[in-house]
Amino acid sequence: MARKIEIYDTTLRDGSQGLGIHFSVADKLRVAQELERFGVAYIEGGWPGSNPRDIEFFAEARKLKFKKAKLAAFGSTRKKGVRAAEDSQVKGLLEVHTPVVTIYGKTSALHVREVLRCTPEENLAMIADTVAYLKSHGREVVYDCEHAIDGWKEDPQYALACFKAAADAGASRIVLCDTNGGSLPDEVAACTRAAMSAVKAAIGIHTHDDSGLALANALASLDAGAMHVQGTMNGIGERTGNCDLTAVIPVAQIKRGWSCVPASSLRRLTELSRFIDGVTNQAPDPRRPWVGAAAFAHKGGTHVDAVRKFSAAYEHVDPATVGNARDVLVSDQSGRSNLLMKAAELGIELDKDAPSTRAALEELKKLEHQGWSFEDADASLVLLLRRHLGKAAVVPFEVVNYNVSIQGGSKLASCEATIRTRVDGKESLTVADGEGPVHALDQALRKALVKAFPKLKKVHLADYKVRVLAGQDGTSAKTRVVVRSTDGKKSWGTVGVSANLVEASLRAIVEGYAHALV
Repeated sequence: MARKIEIYDTTLRDGSQGLGIHFSVADKLRVAQELERFGVAYIEGGWPGSNPRDIEFFAEARKLKFKKAKLAAFGSTRKKGVRAAEDSQVKGLLEVHTPVVTIYGKTSALHVREVLRCTPEENLAMIADTVAYLKSHGREVVYDCEHAIDGWKEDPQYALACFKAAADAGASRIVLCDTNGGSLPDEVAACTRAAMSAVKAAIGIHTHDDSGLALANALASLDAGAMHVQGTMNGIGERTGNCDLTAVIPVAQIKRGWSCVPASSLRRLTELSRFIDGVTNQAPDPRRPWVGAAAFAHKGGTHVDAVRKFSAAYEHVDPATVGNARDVLVSDQSGRSNLLMKAAELGIELDKDAPSTRAALEELKKLEHQGWSFEDADASLVLLLRRHLGKAAVVPFEVVNYNVSIQGGSKLASCEATIRTRVDGKESLTVADGEGPVHALDQALRKALVKAFPKLKKVHLADYKVRVLAGQDGTSAKTRVVVRSTDGKKSWGTVGVSANLVEASLRAIVEGYAHALV
């Protein structure tokens, strides 16, 4: 039997404290349902005593059926000088009717003196009284030992007394929190072993990434015997974030052979990560281990050639294991192996030794040297390859010339674009207005092409990015424009480069429409 490791997800509570992160009640309900479907053991929904949104969330969550996960409400120990039964915050934790209540309390003697301003004995009473009160009302109690590692380093005997106070009062899990994120793996492991010797309750770990060691510290604790790990999806959280469960789960399950979530869930890890990014309106980090777009991306020619022959040469696991995919990048560092694999990925067969393949690679390297990049512009690469393969009607229309005029003054500037196109040997002149020069050009081109190609009615620009390539050249610098187009079902990227921003934009837009047609 594989060793069982409990996953405690605090995305909806600790994660919501991260910079730029905001969850509505509807968001929290969606995330909770996805986490339950994924198979985590605990879902911490929020702190009902801190804001009305969390109270509403718990009220709505009661209508949901959680079969795999236990929903937890979060709060603190009672106040000093007040019995738990009389503390409104503690009573509020019972009022949301979750099967689990997680509370935190002080573990550091320094914090007891300087923050709580009470005696060490009173802090121990606060811990024991609160846990016992919640336990007496039928709740499973998880006790988060705030500043556990720091407290244990300062005064190990008092820290152990705090662990024992919670465990003896009935807490099912004693969770060691590296609250400031400054501890080292050997310190975390030593504290874990000390806690396991002191109490019979299961030991958990909660780490932060302030030193870049959240994952390492969590693994050190698990290796030392902890069986419960807390974290957030994508590592979101206060300051630099919490331990990232999208890394903890595959490391524990694949590398260590432990059981964290159902085996079938691992293949949905990348999907879950991107779902969380979507809900939180965060751009996915392409370099995020395991689930990032670049996690299995290969650019160097020798790497790609090796991966093509033997994938394990430069991939520590099969990307599909976590629902990710290999991505072969083409650039001025590419060899023919890159181009062959990328072309196959795009549905184009290339002969490795054909002159056309060598010519395509040479043009690609030349363009990359001039500032072009095809990493986000697969459609432009397809058109380049088709051109070298002699495919007919690579671009079934031609922009003969164009003109953009901008009229400014006391009112907002207005833009008008005139564009002359050629389709099947016939030229036409089209005029359109727009919010800016690029928008006006796009409107004029669409207007001209839709007459000849009605299918383009469904195509529109979904994204537009500009990058200045040589800032030291000032306003004469080259710019790279990447355009994302969509027909409502599929999307594709194209690129244009020029010292003229409008020209670069038009090149990318033209290729976007051309790809839709070919």
